[in-house]
Amino acid sequence: MNRLDLIACHECDALLRKPHHAQQMNTRCPRCAALLFRSSATRLDLIAALAVAALITFLIAQGFPIVELDLNGTTSQTTLIGAISVLWNDGMELVAVAVFCSTFLFPLVELVALLYVLMPVRSGVVPPAFDLVLRTIQFVRPWGMVEVLMLGILVTIVKMTSLARVVPEAALFAFGGLTLMLAVVVMFDPRALWDIADALRPSPAPRTPTHGGIPHASAHRR
Repeated sequence: MNRLDLIACHECDALLRKPHHAQQMNTRCPRCAALLFRSSATRLDLIAALAVAALITFLIAQGFPIVELDLNGTTSQTTLIGAISVLWNDGMELVAVAVFCSTFLFPLVELVALLYVLMPVRSGVVPPAFDLVLRTIQFVRPWGMVEVLMLGILVTIVKMTSLARVVPEAALFAFGGLTLMLAVVVMFDPRALWDIADALRPSPAPRTPTHGGIPHASAHRR
């Protein structure tokens, strides 16, 4: 059996044979019912467009002030990077590093890496270091916390309104839009790209089929 026709369940490690056109339907493990492929994950054009829009919005959110505070005629404003710099200078280096990684570095890496693999695959080409980039996306995705940042900003604004006049700036709206777009982007399962890439790569020399009692993954449309 061709090794490209096999998949291991990420939950119970069961070795399964891929159904035909697995990327076009929901596929579950027959042993533990874990979702192996999601049919919506193959809408590459939609995900690529959202990733480009999210990246542009991300750059806007990082480059402009979040809010402006006006206290008795004295105004102050800062960007996210400026706030991280203040944390670092105040001796809270660990907090500054955690905020930088979870709200800047990891979301940026995920968006850039996703576009790096999506754009060539949409054109029928598997880019170099394809497997490594997909593993990087899976690693950084749980640590991106832009939505937590947005919630913290809103709580802070509500509390600050009793002390000073708060003027929303461009980055606040950009973070709001980014949170919504990332909520859709993270629904994309990058593992589905492996199946698409297998179809694009040159097929290895055929071997004598040996089923060995390996069951088929359970596939169904929704």
